[in-house]
Amino acid sequence: MARAKTAKPYHHGELREALAVAGRRLMEEKGLRGFTLRECARRAGVSHAAPAHHFASIDDLLAEIAVRGYHELAAAMTAEARRSGDDPARRLVGQGVGYMAFAAANPVLFQLMFSREANRFEAETLAQAAKSAYLLQREAVEALIPRASGEVKERMADFAWASVHGFITLVLEGQLGERDSPWALKARGLAALSAMVETVVLAGNR
Repeated sequence: MARAKTAKPYHHGELREALAVAGRRLMEEKGLRGFTLRECARRAGVSHAAPAHHFASIDDLLAEIAVRGYHELAAAMTAEARRSGDDPARRLVGQGVGYMAFAAANPVLFQLMFSREANRFEAETLAQAAKSAYLLQREAVEALIPRASGEVKERMADFAWASVHGFITLVLEGQLGERDSPWALKARGLAALSAMVETVVLAGNR
């Protein structure tokens, strides 16, 4: 009699990756309310107890997904900044475009990254990853207003991040641009980014 085929077991690193990928897909389909470790395990093709080898709780797995999200966000911002050339103003706008594009393409993940749920995750890697977007904004602002004081640079970095994050959050929540065409909404976003850059320049040159 032929033996029944069994699933090939994951190696240590492969299982962590499989669970993170399955978890992200589940979250995007069901949202945070429909997210369970048992379902992640089922989708990864392992027993419901297997996730405990890598993630002690559901919060740990969500933290891992959020960390990966921040890395993708930083990569999107960096890529758009590079496409914008060497001009500091264009690069700051480009970073904003990358930020908004990432959020629009990954609304559920973006919500997780900046949600109240994320505040309870006790992961040092998450805390470090969460600073990446802000640090990119600060570096771009400092390049745009190099002669400004440290206080002004910090204040304008906060303003730049709040402007970009606030705009796309309002869009995702349907509070802004709900009747705009995709082209009109993109133009509206670019106008907001340009106004943000103008404000940073004015503040830095006072």
